[in-house]
Amino acid sequence: MNSNNHTLDTLQFVEYRLSGGVGELILNRINVHNAFDEVMIGEMIAVIDYFAKCDYCRLLVLKANGKNFSAGADLNWMRKQAKMDFEQNLEDAKCLAKLMHDLDTFPKPTLALVQGAAFGGALGLICASDIAIATERASFCLSEVKLGLIPAVISPYVARTMGSRASRRYMLTAERFDANTALNLNVIHEINDDLDAAAKPIIEALLANSPQGMAWVKCLLKRLENGAIDQETIDYTSERIARIRVSAEGQEGLNAFFEKRPPNWQSSHLPANDIQGAR
Repeated sequence: MNSNNHTLDTLQFVEYRLSGGVGELILNRINVHNAFDEVMIGEMIAVIDYFAKCDYCRLLVLKANGKNFSAGADLNWMRKQAKMDFEQNLEDAKCLAKLMHDLDTFPKPTLALVQGAAFGGALGLICASDIAIATERASFCLSEVKLGLIPAVISPYVARTMGSRASRRYMLTAERFDANTALNLNVIHEINDDLDAAAKPIIEALLANSPQGMAWVKCLLKRLENGAIDQETIDYTSERIARIRVSAEGQEGLNAFFEKRPPNWQSSHLPANDIQGAR
């Protein structure tokens, strides 16, 4: 599978929308509970790449049509994998890894809205997002070991989110866990059966913030993931704050604060645009 073969004009299993600075990537393979296959993965990569490069997109919302967020890997895709040789499986796995990495390093804030089942790779997508909200009846599972497999590609994002100890339990037992457990494990930040209503104040807060500032926060946190507070870390963080203070956006933010006016990036200054693509 080559993820570069997918374009926004040929989408089958995902939809995308852009309005008021908010990009939406919508899983839309309801007949199989939004399960992934190689085509859907390529389409998600294409939409994420589009929004990453789109100046009008200020944040990305990941959501799904239907009763379930995603059941994880598609069964027919898994049958094909079982017949592939090592090299073919390696290429296939690298595409899923690219999807997770592209979402994790997306240069703008990301918000996942989760209903119903979120199994396997779907849990990886949630853990690779910056913020996640789920409904009360959402359920989560890392079921790979039941099939003699492992949650390898998604494991860096899941383990970072849940911690090593909790990851050991849920990756080894393959037991389902509910939204309250997901909340306690930091997989989600909030439980709300009205996902759109819950997302609204978060989206408004993100649109009010400095785009450059938020992008740099994501880079800063990525740099600090190893937890070391050494001289290199001290030098890096000092350089970052000094550099952003003298940047155009940093200057605009400080001047706007002292002049008691909105900075020029706030939502009232967003261009009027409405783009969507669906199949």
